[in-house]
Amino acid sequence: MSEISLIVRPRGRPIKNLPETITVQADGVASQIHQKIADASRFSIHRLRVTKGSDGTPVANTRETTVHDTGLRNKSAIDVKDLGPQISWRTVFVVEYLGPLLIHPLVYYGRSLIYGTSQPPSELQKITLILCVLHFLKREYETLFVHRFSAATMPARNIFKNSAHYWVFSGINLAYWSYAPWAPTAGKSNPLITYTGIALFTIGELLNLYTHIVLKNLRRPGTTERGIPKGIGFNLVTCPNYFFEIVSWIGVALVSWSLSTVVFIVIAAAQMGAWGKKKERRYRKEFGDKYKRKRFAIFPGVF
Repeated sequence: MSEISLIVRPRGRPIKNLPETITVQADGVASQIHQKIADASRFSIHRLRVTKGSDGTPVANTRETTVHDTGLRNKSAIDVKDLGPQISWRTVFVVEYLGPLLIHPLVYYGRSLIYGTSQPPSELQKITLILCVLHFLKREYETLFVHRFSAATMPARNIFKNSAHYWVFSGINLAYWSYAPWAPTAGKSNPLITYTGIALFTIGELLNLYTHIVLKNLRRPGTTERGIPKGIGFNLVTCPNYFFEIVSWIGVALVSWSLSTVVFIVIAAAQMGAWGKKKERRYRKEFGDKYKRKRFAIFPGVF
């Protein structure tokens, strides 16, 4: 196939240096369209959304699709939108989990300033701190070394909204009420309940890590293609990673006996349930009859 010329039109805010036309190989990869526009406009390729002028459908930014496969032909129009400053999803996750990772030790070791008490932390408060720190250290490790992200970036301004859930509910909310001198954790522990909580936390965290590794291995590096996940929990619910995360937090709740932990679990479960249902619909659409449909998104027999 020969070269074709595409008409480039700005959509929304003006884009400086946006070319009026670009020339691409019809049998070349579709990602060359995004790259040529990014090079000319001097914007990050992730900051630009390219859609077909004819029907507004996105033009794939992938090496698996050719320009001809997108339906674009000579003199076709494409619209380019500036999405604004972007931030990588990996950075977003690091910032989200960094909040609780810093807040819990600060509140725990700053009890004299925050609560005006000289009373030392109890054994339960110490265990609660260890569990929370271990959880978010694991999250940071997974973000840096396990997770692969289907989308490279998101609008930078959204980082505040995304971080609020973790910084407020699992950070300030959880830490303030767990390490207070009047908190249930300040009293004596029931060894049976405490050790049960620690066991649930450990099992939940390890199986959650296992499911994340399974999901990672479904996608080839540098692609967004996914396979059908199989393994422990995947035959019961759509997202066993969410289920095992809830199990680990139930473990924290049994140790801390704090209502704030329960509030965080309920809010997190509601959000993860919505994500799980969305993923179930995507699996059914993407894999059809090859995919074994699930009745429950995250909690077997419940939700």
